[in-house]
Amino acid sequence: MTVIATQTTSIEVQTPIAQAMKEGVISRRELKLLMKRSDKPAFLRLIAWVLIVSLTGTAIWLCQGSWLLVPAMFIHGVVLVHHFSLQHECCHYTAFKTRWLNDVVGHICGLIIMLPNRFFRYEHCDHHTHTQIKGKDTELIEMPTSLGGYFYYLSSIPYWKAKFSELWRHTLGRLEPNEALFVPRQERRAVVFEARLMVVFYCVIIALSVWSNNFFIVWYWLLPVVLGEPVMRAIRMTEHVGRPTVSDMKINTRSNQVSLPLRFLCWNMNYHAEHHYASSVPFHALPALSHKLNGRLYKEHSGYWGAHKNILSQILKT
Repeated sequence: MTVIATQTTSIEVQTPIAQAMKEGVISRRELKLLMKRSDKPAFLRLIAWVLIVSLTGTAIWLCQGSWLLVPAMFIHGVVLVHHFSLQHECCHYTAFKTRWLNDVVGHICGLIIMLPNRFFRYEHCDHHTHTQIKGKDTELIEMPTSLGGYFYYLSSIPYWKAKFSELWRHTLGRLEPNEALFVPRQERRAVVFEARLMVVFYCVIIALSVWSNNFFIVWYWLLPVVLGEPVMRAIRMTEHVGRPTVSDMKINTRSNQVSLPLRFLCWNMNYHAEHHYASSVPFHALPALSHKLNGRLYKEHSGYWGAHKNILSQILKT
């Protein structure tokens, strides 16, 4: 009987939000209110989002023939790669209350940054199940062992190599053994079909560009995404890299205190520890959840720079 009691206690501790409710940090009613979904916040943000993408795209057009063209494409690219943040929210079905809107918007975002939405949803679910557990967390970013490894990851070269390889394998109907563990058997054909549709889409777009001698997609989409991806790699590193590789969500995930523009771009995913605590809480309610859980999670008050300073100090052992 003693053994059973010990096991039960261990299971309860593994659910941080349940523990927080048990300790009176947040009530079940408060959590239920925070989990309430709505279409309005996402629609309002999307209006501003489209406006910003239009402005940064216009900047590229205005800077043609000038040395400012590359900086303009970089800024535009930083906005484009943040479609990942919206897609991430959609894969949790928390961006919109209307379920099918999450699927439609998620697929559009996936096309923009070459991240198949259906496959990502299963992969990301596995990440939440095994956060920071080596050999199980499918999205675990290994702690670089040197400055060279640190900058190599930030270059986004290993990321693109992995994404192109992944899309090619799926197009051929092949899943890696670790992927077969989290993609349900009945969904594997759909994952393969999704990859093939994406490849056809990209091929058609490129063929039309060559045929019409119009390389709009290169200057306003492809090159900007490549230029902006290192910024997304840098942000993704701040979420877990340098934190303990253990299952305790109070310490294995880092939240970052960042400015309003950055919070807007990342759809409040700077509140990453809070998101892992209760992934059913929509992006617009994460600040309120953060306030309720204040002091229980690891927060980097110096934001992304502070997180990278911490990572670098561990690499250099200073």
